Amino acid sequence: MPSMMCAVLLTGHGGYEKLEYRTDVPVPQPKPGEVLIRVAASAVNNTDINTRIGWYSKAVGEGSNAGGAAGFAGADDADASWTGEALKFPRIQGADACGRIVAVGEGVDAGRIGERVIVRNLLRTYVGWKPWECWTFGSECDGGFAQFTVAPARETFAVNCDWSDAELAAIPCAWSTAENMLHRGKVGAETVLITGASGGVGSSAVQLAKLRGATVIALAGKSKTEEVLAIGADRVIDRDADLVKELGKGSVDVVLDLVGGPGWPQLLDVLKKGGRYVISGAIAGPLAQIDLRTLYLKDLTLYGATFQEDEVFENLIRYIEAGRIRPVVARTYPLSEIVQAQKDFLAKGHVGKLVLIPPSDNT
Repeated sequence: MPSMMCAVLLTGHGGYEKLEYRTDVPVPQPKPGEVLIRVAASAVNNTDINTRIGWYSKAVGEGSNAGGAAGFAGADDADASWTGEALKFPRIQGADACGRIVAVGEGVDAGRIGERVIVRNLLRTYVGWKPWECWTFGSECDGGFAQFTVAPARETFAVNCDWSDAELAAIPCAWSTAENMLHRGKVGAETVLITGASGGVGSSAVQLAKLRGATVIALAGKSKTEEVLAIGADRVIDRDADLVKELGKGSVDVVLDLVGGPGWPQLLDVLKKGGRYVISGAIAGPLAQIDLRTLYLKDLTLYGATFQEDEVFENLIRYIEAGRIRPVVARTYPLSEIVQAQKDFLAKGHVGKLVLIPPSDNT
């Protein structure tokens, strides 16, 4: 085992200059109950960028793209993480990790060495398995933007499939977010509207909703219509369309929203009476107005979806091994090109996931 590794260090909240690619970062050592993973791939997610730019701070009221390059000058470091607590820097980000176990800590079966694994991105071990509490891998602890990472053995899952490392790395954050939204909203064979359907979470939500027998209406840019239809959507509507005009009031059973922003009120308008709205992202803006009469006169239920019950991630492992899902990987990049990967991510010109590949040696 080498003593040093390549990794990307986040040195503070701000622009791309806060991402430092280094070749002299000490290889972490697994503590009791942990495993050491040689990382083969790690995907880019909104949460990585949102954390870097300080978007989670309640002092920020704009959409995340507005600060994607330079960060938000008004962000308060004290609450600029998704937990609302100050982060410790430097931090190795990366909510996703696919790789192989190369060492184990005390109390972990050495027979696990060699397993090809992915890590649950919302970790419960470090908060004592308390309900509604978790740490994000790559936020409250170091994550996958490195050659090696450590994770709790109990939350590191062996996966048997013929997928590439990049495909497996696309699963943890995006797909668990989507599965959690469907789980929380109790989605079945009904009509579901998905915003941001061309992104990592949105494209996975399309597949997972179809798996549950839903009729899927997807919102995406016009240029991505054919690709979103190809992954299973029954209908694709331009993201800037008038939804009430396109669909009619009271036409949708469930809304899965990843976008938020000024178009938000329309999403409640198209819900049927007794409909459910589930949100797990607000890249177009975190602040929205609600007509409370719409909420109570239509008997709507609104769900926030972050914390995941154990079965959510376990469901994904079963789906993978049964061949029932397959992620879309738009492009891969060397880990050293993380800035370009984030620029491309923010440009939203792709469908699916962008994935980073660490070097095989310390260069």
